[in-house]
Amino acid sequence: MKAAVGDRLVVESARDHESRRVGVITEVRHEDGSPPYVVRWTDSEHETLVFPGPDAHVVTKQEREASLPPR
Repeated sequence: MKAAVGDRLVVESARDHESRRVGVITEVRHEDGSPPYVVRWTDSEHETLVFPGPDAHVVTKQEREASLPPR
């Protein structure tokens, strides 16, 4: 997994009663973009140091922009 500041970290829920979590990566600790990341969670604005597991994926700024409808 590789990420950059401003990318989104999405953690999928492992249980039906829990929702996915989405956060903005605010700090990358390694020059190559590998974890851990400092993430500001969109649901709480709380920042945490995250070592993403297999239920997580990164959505880059380019991927987000490509998925938006044309203006």
